[in-house]
Amino acid sequence: MICTSADLRDGEDGVRFTVRRGGREVPAFAIRYGGTVYAYLNRCAHVAVELDWESGRFFDSDRQFLICATHGALYVPDSGRCVAGPCRGGWLEALPVIERDGGVFLAGGAGD
Repeated sequence: MICTSADLRDGEDGVRFTVRRGGREVPAFAIRYGGTVYAYLNRCAHVAVELDWESGRFFDSDRQFLICATHGALYVPDSGRCVAGPCRGGWLEALPVIERDGGVFLAGGAGD
């Protein structure tokens, strides 16, 4: 389990977690936007740096976009598409998640 459903509130702080990729732990995060939970690798599409400026702070001040604290790139929360900044047209790497029984989980094999 990544977190409980109650840990994610619409447009608020996200939850950081890790997934295994290539035999190592890689940072990731989950957020709730428009009532739905989304998860991504915590890696800017421009340069491989983590997005959050403070642990779990992924949204811009208007809570409309995910923002890279290093480069200011803006990402659409429900798709991970970069719409502004140095990686415009790039994408965050999405992780499939499911929400059930009051929890948020990685979907089948996403952490392999």
